[in-house]
Amino acid sequence: MSPDGMKRRRHGEIINLMLRSLLIFISGICAVALAQTKTQTPSQKPEAEPTPFRVMVNEVIVPVTVTDYKGRFISDLNKADFKIFEDGREQKIEYFSREHNQPVVVGFVLDLSSSSRIHWKNFQETAMQMVWALLPEESKDNKYSGFLVTYATEAELAVNTTSLPEPIVDKIRTLKPGGGAALFDAIAMALTKHKQIKGEPIEPRRVLIVFGDGNDNASKYTVDQVIELAQRNLVTIYAISTQAFGFNNETQETLERLTGETGGHVEYPLNSLYKDVSGYLSNPSDAGNYVYEVGTGGYEAQIAAGITRAVQGLVSDISTQYILRYTPDVDPDAKEKVTHRIKVEIPSLPAGVSISYRKFYYPNGVPQGPPASH
Repeated sequence: MSPDGMKRRRHGEIINLMLRSLLIFISGICAVALAQTKTQTPSQKPEAEPTPFRVMVNEVIVPVTVTDYKGRFISDLNKADFKIFEDGREQKIEYFSREHNQPVVVGFVLDLSSSSRIHWKNFQETAMQMVWALLPEESKDNKYSGFLVTYATEAELAVNTTSLPEPIVDKIRTLKPGGGAALFDAIAMALTKHKQIKGEPIEPRRVLIVFGDGNDNASKYTVDQVIELAQRNLVTIYAISTQAFGFNNETQETLERLTGETGGHVEYPLNSLYKDVSGYLSNPSDAGNYVYEVGTGGYEAQIAAGITRAVQGLVSDISTQYILRYTPDVDPDAKEKVTHRIKVEIPSLPAGVSISYRKFYYPNGVPQGPPASH
């Protein structure tokens, strides 16, 4: 064979070898793709009846406050001291914390209705003290954030979420009361409309502080609907009542329901003016006060002391809560429920100890939009 022929033959063999290699490579790619396709294809439905799928919440969070018979906080308990039950069935506590000053988002809900006019200046001072106490300017870690919702005939988000006290305090200073009372609409707004902090409602937790007397005459929402909203949004409600000494507040039960069913409590700074005074009825006056006359230094000092006690009581409560979490262990044969009852026990503590916590929770999602009925 001539040199040119041999050269062409070698070129042909090289080309054939390259083609075979390319075919092998393409075949390999196709095989991998086919295998992936088979892996991603859903498996055939089994002939056996599938197990029913039940949607449950992943975790239930229960803030707990413990006080002795004098109202002093008990803050040295451990996980082993607590027992928690759901619908009567004991649950395993998977997370426990007693760290002080845990991150919290606080919604301040302020009554601007006509009923708040009598003691407005004291009421205004109480709200500002609470803001300063929970949003300290010197705090560098911004563990606490807050926002302000006001209400008269209508509710308004007056100051959105901030870690600074000044925007909220400055707004409170400019407010003047007058009009109706849309308390429940204001609570609903505070529960759903503020700018959220990353991590809510687990860390930081959510708290509302209502400043008012519990009266509502203008809301679309009802008390039952806002309690449900608070439960679904994992919010604890506290209140500072504006009820003054000697006045009969028919709506006091409303504040007690809002707070008691969500794990909080009510402070009455103006209604306990004489609780530590012996024989106050022996010195009556036309103003309705018996020892401290309105306008005197003694009266103003007692009002200031009552406000300070109320603020300190709520700040201590919010900052010294125990946090329990558990994943519900339920009876698989039990019927689905709209709500689940919670019970917390501390067997090691004596009688007279007060345990505050939310009494139930909703396993379904948070409803959005206006209430379905009035």
